[in-house]
Amino acid sequence: MNFNGKKIVVIGMGKTGIATARFLANQGAKVAVTDEKPPGKWDAEFELMAKEKWLEIGKYNTDILADAAMVVPSPGVPPANNLLVAALKMKIPVISEIELAYRYLNVPIIAVTGTNGKTTTTTLLGEIFKQSGKKVFVGGNIGNPLIEYVEKSAKDDFVVAEISSFQLQWVEKFRPHVSILLNVTSDHINYHGSFAEYLRIKSRIFAKQTENDLAILNAADPAQKGLGGKIRAKLAQFSSKGEMESGIFLKNDKIIFRMPDFGEEVYPLNLIKLPGMHNVENVMAAIIAARFCGCPQGSINACVADFRGLPHRIEFAGEKNSVKFYDDSKGTNVGSVVRALDTFAQPVILLLGGRDKDGDFETLKPLLTTKTKNVILFGEAQNRIASLIGDDVPKLKEPRLRDAIETAYKSAKPGDIVLLSPGCASFDEFRDYKERGDHFKEVVRNL
Repeated sequence: MNFNGKKIVVIGMGKTGIATARFLANQGAKVAVTDEKPPGKWDAEFELMAKEKWLEIGKYNTDILADAAMVVPSPGVPPANNLLVAALKMKIPVISEIELAYRYLNVPIIAVTGTNGKTTTTTLLGEIFKQSGKKVFVGGNIGNPLIEYVEKSAKDDFVVAEISSFQLQWVEKFRPHVSILLNVTSDHINYHGSFAEYLRIKSRIFAKQTENDLAILNAADPAQKGLGGKIRAKLAQFSSKGEMESGIFLKNDKIIFRMPDFGEEVYPLNLIKLPGMHNVENVMAAIIAARFCGCPQGSINACVADFRGLPHRIEFAGEKNSVKFYDDSKGTNVGSVVRALDTFAQPVILLLGGRDKDGDFETLKPLLTTKTKNVILFGEAQNRIASLIGDDVPKLKEPRLRDAIETAYKSAKPGDIVLLSPGCASFDEFRDYKERGDHFKEVVRNL
């Protein structure tokens, strides 16, 4: 792609937007940047860039689109954004950062998407590749943006990338060598408009794959039923709910991997130290991708046995007077709440709330009735959630997360579990889910 002398507009000045702007400038583009927040609140890295002569800082209105050859929105800028709507009406091409990066990459990409489990699966795959002696870059929606990797011109065997629906919204040619769709449950409806549209965007990860590539689907996910027939790539499926002729599945406390060219391999279920059946599914998806890319079974076993999961994903946060606390702050949608609750055999005191993403909380009612002793609602979404989960679920309301934690502790008895699995974004009170989870752990330490 030749960007020399062309005006490219980058919307959103977080880490990805700044990396994109810098890359485009190095390609000779005239870069114009904007954000709904004023420049003083942009990513700290922007201050170093702001002094560069190639950079135009535009107001957050359609004037910035004048003479633009392309628009690159950062993840999280919704399709209904006024600038994007105007750009499309003006027939200005709109592409995402991962699409831009893909056009410069010569490294096979393993792309991981899904409503839940993306970060865990991506991180585990990166560890397996390293253990197998392969050079690998791990990034995308976690860690470093793909465009930043392209700029460094590193020579690796594979790129393992977490890919969000926001990033898939604006892809055209993006073609991963291996694509994984872990699960699809209701999330980001306020962004995509409907569940059907959210599923359509998620499935775009397979759109440009060929018969030389691999698509990995969850056979136990009802939302994915019928997707396989539309995919041109080789198809592999994983299932936690029954044996399959080909694919990977659970049988008698063992994971059975059975595919053409590989025969049958057995992976002990007790290798997995992460709690919950959802993590078994994440591991199964990782095994398929790793074996397809030439990673030996021994390396996979070693990594799975050593892998202890990620911060803020059903992470043990401490124990006070025989009450155990778990941090699942990364659980920002209803599906993740279900997975967190299913992890525990005993009823829990659940902390639920934050900034709403139009989550379908009414679907939680049966599970909350059977799996919780109490639900403590906090933050902006508490009243909407309360109305949706109904009167049969015991619940209390608190304005802030700190208040919810303290109330939970006061009501808990020895042996109880207090679980933060908010089902909402964190932006009403915190910068991101990490800050929220760290706050949870700090409050627990100081109870």
